[in-house]
Amino acid sequence: MLVKKWEKLPEAMRCDAVFPYWKALRKKNFSLFFKRGFDIVVSFLMLLLLSPLFLVLAVAIKIDSKGPVFFRQTRVTQYGKEFRIFKFRTMVRNAEAIGAQVTSKGDSRVTRVGKFIRKCRLDEVSQLIDVFRGTMSFVGTRPEVPKYVARYTDEMMATLLLPAGVTSTASIRFKDEDALLEGAENIDDAYVEKVLPEKMKYNLRSLEKCGFFRDIGVMFQTVFAVLKR
Repeated sequence: MLVKKWEKLPEAMRCDAVFPYWKALRKKNFSLFFKRGFDIVVSFLMLLLLSPLFLVLAVAIKIDSKGPVFFRQTRVTQYGKEFRIFKFRTMVRNAEAIGAQVTSKGDSRVTRVGKFIRKCRLDEVSQLIDVFRGTMSFVGTRPEVPKYVARYTDEMMATLLLPAGVTSTASIRFKDEDALLEGAENIDDAYVEKVLPEKMKYNLRSLEKCGFFRDIGVMFQTVFAVLKR
């Protein structure tokens, strides 16, 4: 998780807009090392503790609709690396082939069990696997699909200095983003032009204030936000 030297960054990230964020994060490498240790230990313990829930969700998904238990979509994490995220499947099989890569309120592709799983944010629980293997962290910018990352501004590229996260201040603020996209003529364009820039304001601010104890606070805020729903 440590931030690389400037000359080791991907060329697309070595720009004036990214430099201030990189400089600030390089001073926090010890904290980032500790953050990775926390991710490994806590994700491992939670995977053990929640294994019965994983089994229940897997059975419910398989009974409700045809298709795999997990939705494995390509996302982008630290330094622009692509990985296949683990999410419990909440949509019909091949949902990406019949619609946008983000969902809107009332999306017909969401299954019956999927509606409950999404409401309780249980589809995100399987990302503990990604946290344990290092492709994600507990707290960080939510990982986007490559076609959205391709439309990042120079400053937005700074969010790729750290691994993608399961939760963030932005994801809490925009927990009902599907409602914001309701009625949009082109959901993909509406997301990139309206929702993404607003989310990125929070993500970039979080980079500036990056710290272990702040991450713990965001994790508790996420739990409260889910319970409130």
